[in-house]
Amino acid sequence: MAIIHRAQLTPSKTEILHDLLASRGWLEGEDLTVIGAYRFDDPAGQVGIECHLVRTGETVYHLPLTYRSAPIEALDGDDESAEPVATMEHSVLGTRFVFDALDDEVALDAFWRALCGEQQQTELDVYDGDRLVEHRAQSVDLRLEIDAGAQAPRLGQLEDDGASFTIAQSIGGLDGVVRLVADWGEGSGVIAAYDGD
Repeated sequence: MAIIHRAQLTPSKTEILHDLLASRGWLEGEDLTVIGAYRFDDPAGQVGIECHLVRTGETVYHLPLTYRSAPIEALDGDDESAEPVATMEHSVLGTRFVFDALDDEVALDAFWRALCGEQQQTELDVYDGDRLVEHRAQSVDLRLEIDAGAQAPRLGQLEDDGASFTIAQSIGGLDGVVRLVADWGEGSGVIAAYDGD
């Protein structure tokens, strides 16, 4: 269960997504439509994992982000850890360091668990201060597809067998024998896949 606070965010998530797309040369002019998002729980309850789908021009991009209370290197002691893509001031939680989730092991572990069928997207509880005010449905729904004759991978295969998986940065073209598919109002697409090797 993800706890969401009614809060003022500076910059806003839309501004962060805009700047991230622009920094990668993906933004088509100023054309940006936020389609929706989904979340995974961090089992330790420390890292927010939120994955956004946005459209610019004819392309739908998949932008997974993590939100942390401190830089990754301060938490993990990693001298070569990723730089945040932004910092955000959250009126309830304070300064949040925003990372590309593809550089964050907590998020990568969540995607792998989802491909193994061991983690679902989380439900959202919205709080105003200490008061629960809303159970909110996510705007993007996830489902697992497995080809006939194939099996979902096991959790330990990443370490034991050197298994690998791919997370999409744009929608379209990603395939595998096990697929994590995102559905939203007018479309769907594979956001992560395991090829069985």
